[in-house]
Amino acid sequence: MSEQRIFITGGASGLGQSIALRYARAGWRVCIADVNDARGAETQKTLASLTPHAHYLRCDVTREEDLRAASEWLASNWGGVDVVVNNAGVAQAGAIEEVSLDDWQWIIDINLLGVVRGCKVFTPLFKRQGHGHFVNVASMAGLLDVPMMSSYNATKAAVVSLSETLQNELADDHIGVSLVCPSFFKTNLTESLRTSSPGLRTAMGKLLERSPITADDIADRIFRAVEQREFYVLPHSEGRQAWLMKRLLPRGLYASLIRKRTRRMRSYGTQQA
Repeated sequence: MSEQRIFITGGASGLGQSIALRYARAGWRVCIADVNDARGAETQKTLASLTPHAHYLRCDVTREEDLRAASEWLASNWGGVDVVVNNAGVAQAGAIEEVSLDDWQWIIDINLLGVVRGCKVFTPLFKRQGHGHFVNVASMAGLLDVPMMSSYNATKAAVVSLSETLQNELADDHIGVSLVCPSFFKTNLTESLRTSSPGLRTAMGKLLERSPITADDIADRIFRAVEQREFYVLPHSEGRQAWLMKRLLPRGLYASLIRKRTRRMRSYGTQQA
């Protein structure tokens, strides 16, 4: 039985739950954190059938004190933690002039500052241990620039930059970083989606549903990336191709391709609404 330990925010559903189950099947001690106690209890029950060490903590990533309490629990009860997955996130979509500053503050506090808090709180523990690994879940939205998603794109791009910075900053302390940037896959992200456009909600839901890659596939890819201490984790081939185009094509050509694809997506959503 492995004595390795993992802590996952947003671990009661979606990708976080899939990551938890993947590590539980490998015999790790798995601690999930979430704000949904009912889902947390249900997921913990499932995890307990796979590993003798499964725990749920209520943890709101907008509260540094919640993450600090989680760090203290792990240090006291499991002697520390080997991998911290900053996964909790929400979505927002809409035109720049329509999205309220309240919605900007909301998504920044969770998607960006939630990851910042996780890294800030757990880095001292990793340094005391002499090792550790952060898995920061961003999105291909952080590498690309799809219209009507400015707040979501901006927060995920910030997580990309934060993770790249920490890879350099923490290397001498034997702390690894993996940056996860999936495209669309079946998850419950639309539950948190704030948007004034029914068409955008429908289009996003359809794209999530029809993805050939599942949350379990991405969790398995993350498991292997941590083992091999890989930095970029880009599970979708289409996303990797789009990122390559952005890096290599003239900006004007790339931007025209993105606008064309976005028009198709919005038209699809309107037709399905």
